[in-house]
Amino acid sequence: MRLENKVAIVTGAASGMGKAIAELYAKEGAKVVVSDYNFDGAKAVAESINANGGVAIANQANVAELTDIERLFEETLNNFDQLDILVNNAGIMDGMEPVGEISDEKWDRVFAVNTTGVMKAMRIATNLFLEQGHGVIVNNISAGGLRGARAGAAYTASKHAVAGLTKNTAYMYANSGIRCNGIAPGGVATNIQNSMTSVSEFGMGRQMTGSGTMPRVGEPEEIAKLALFLGSDESSFVNGQVIAADAGWTAY
Repeated sequence: MRLENKVAIVTGAASGMGKAIAELYAKEGAKVVVSDYNFDGAKAVAESINANGGVAIANQANVAELTDIERLFEETLNNFDQLDILVNNAGIMDGMEPVGEISDEKWDRVFAVNTTGVMKAMRIATNLFLEQGHGVIVNNISAGGLRGARAGAAYTASKHAVAGLTKNTAYMYANSGIRCNGIAPGGVATNIQNSMTSVSEFGMGRQMTGSGTMPRVGEPEEIAKLALFLGSDESSFVNGQVIAADAGWTAY
């Protein structure tokens, strides 16, 4: 019960890594807010957690919309009176477009979800954590936030930005009882590929040279175990880090 008496928000938690994180957090004693744009999926995850002896509520949020993010925090506090851990997991892919092909619309959409939405959730959480005197942020970033041969220009840039935001936030509030770390998963068996549209033939071809060095595809539960460590007091001396969980992919 490493998260006993803790309250956690997990975004993008209807499937994949977010679902695995929400379920493991609940198993370890946390009360979990399962948030996702797919409300039916979020409700199914929350219901499963509750049926297995955990405590969870579902929330529908498009993290690209500030009003949705604000409602997410309001519902969390209305139900549980506190927040201890924010896991920013929601994200979308681009279409592997290089910078010469990326449209303004695709760029703005990817950044709205992957970067700006993360910042806005962190801003609300940080001010809440400052009042409480403690709090933890875990950002699910991607190996694309560490390397250039893992996705298209928009996704890569959006995830690099969150890596910087993670480190800056950790440094800024290191003396305020707030920790902020990131996870950089390699290829993981999730449905994020479904968010890809108008895939660039050239960009995909170039990215395959990077994908070819991947040792293996990971499972969402493997990422959840790292998210549990970073969300718990076991990582009390870990701050401002972006930890790759990729079977050694970024070592190449």
